[in-house]
Amino acid sequence: MADTEPAPARYDAIVIGAGISGLYQLHRLRALGMRVLVLEAGTGVGGTWYWNRYPGARFDSESYSYGYSFSPELLAEWDWTEHFAPQPETLRYLNFVADKFDLRRDIRFSSRVAAAHYQDTAREWAVTTEDGASFRARFLITAIGPLSAPTMPRIAGVESFTGQSFHTARWPHEAVSFEGKRVAVIGTGATGVQTIQEVAKTAGHLTVFQRTPNWCAPLLNSKIDAAEMAKIRAGYPEIFRRCQETFACFVHTMDPRGTFEVSAEEREAFWEKLYASPGFGIWQGNFRDMLTDRAANALISDFVARKIRQRVKDPAVAEKLIPKNHGFGTRRVPLETRYYEAYNQDNVTLVDISETPIERITPTGIKTSDAAYEFDIIIYATGFDAVTGSFDRIDIRGVGGQRLKDRWKAGPETYLGVLVDGFPNMMMLIGPHMALGNIPRSIEYNVDWVTDLVRHARARDLTLVEATRAGVTEWTDHVKSLGVGLLSNEINSWMTGVNSNVDGKQVRIVNRYSGSAPAYRARCDEVAAKGYEGMVLA
Repeated sequence: MADTEPAPARYDAIVIGAGISGLYQLHRLRALGMRVLVLEAGTGVGGTWYWNRYPGARFDSESYSYGYSFSPELLAEWDWTEHFAPQPETLRYLNFVADKFDLRRDIRFSSRVAAAHYQDTAREWAVTTEDGASFRARFLITAIGPLSAPTMPRIAGVESFTGQSFHTARWPHEAVSFEGKRVAVIGTGATGVQTIQEVAKTAGHLTVFQRTPNWCAPLLNSKIDAAEMAKIRAGYPEIFRRCQETFACFVHTMDPRGTFEVSAEEREAFWEKLYASPGFGIWQGNFRDMLTDRAANALISDFVARKIRQRVKDPAVAEKLIPKNHGFGTRRVPLETRYYEAYNQDNVTLVDISETPIERITPTGIKTSDAAYEFDIIIYATGFDAVTGSFDRIDIRGVGGQRLKDRWKAGPETYLGVLVDGFPNMMMLIGPHMALGNIPRSIEYNVDWVTDLVRHARARDLTLVEATRAGVTEWTDHVKSLGVGLLSNEINSWMTGVNSNVDGKQVRIVNRYSGSAPAYRARCDEVAAKGYEGMVLA
């Protein structure tokens, strides 16, 4: 008798990813009495905070605004120790959540999803992992994160280096010592900034290879003692209410005044106050026209440039650290702790690779157009194939075998950032065209909305939930229209989908929803209230 393949295990829903969104989605679906499987590539929970263990990794949203809000018990039991928690603390928090709600029993670890194919006749998804396991479920929910597909630079010889080398998003679980070592960091985005300022403390010599400088602002982190934590805990209702009301779900929101509605003296005093305040206030709490008016943006850019010149002793180095190709806030602003002061240290060198490009990685280091450098460690802080990249790395096929990657070749098309026509019963958490901002706040809303949709379908014995083509066209056009006039959509960044290290991603697209989070929620609530208009429920 011939061997036969075992039948795939069946579930009501499969969730891909056990990060912040996957854990909460599992918790909510389980409460509906559903049989749920979470497939997680890592060996533990945490998503972003599991993978990104690089030195200096931490929140740049206030810790108490970042954690889950859904459980009063959880809020009562967990103490944050810093205003902007470091990665190890955040990972401990997410493990605490997984234990408290007994989530691990429904998570299959070390299970990277290779393919998810919709079965037209059965109206379900067939999901296969890289280790060859297969599963079936009516609903497929992606919780794969907007920044979870790391990219290496296109530099010859990367594999030839004989020392230690790491991408920041694939950092080893054991400690890495920089003591007395010759270290290179390639990249000065948010991850690079956090890494550089930490490595500079102990490295024998650190060489930073910068292609594009970023506008950075002080984080101004501090510890939280027991008395302050008690005060924060008592204020949670107000904190989360504030996050619900603000444009991007931060505790900060844009000032209602325009840049030119105040005197030059008032403007300068306001910016000095923001620069001296913790967190994203100088980005998210600035004048309302900062990101739409070129003259206004030029003024705040000049202000921050002056700060960089004050903090960096060598004028030539300071000029290299000041962006010339984009204005302040038009890219995500990295928050830093003595980042600029690191360049005043004798053990730190800045190499501008826009002037002297890297030609290749050698067995012993890095060769640029004008010098050869030897290193013990190379750190690649070269970012991610953002938003759509994590989808592209899975073979997702919808009705008739159409590939999602092909469908999105010219840019993503979605309905509410949650559904795609032609891909029934697939819902995306924090996918393209979603309101991002302070992501856990968006996650909770996103998960709750998806859970209500699934509950609605199950209560009516519906086997197909799909966006209409008209709904997708209308929403995608709406998202594109919201981006018109934003200075941030005129530059290359992960928010506009440009990545020189990924084939086919050299043209700007609209990757994200640029409107306010309250407006996004209002639209989604309206869709649900009207019986899920713009969708086919069969």
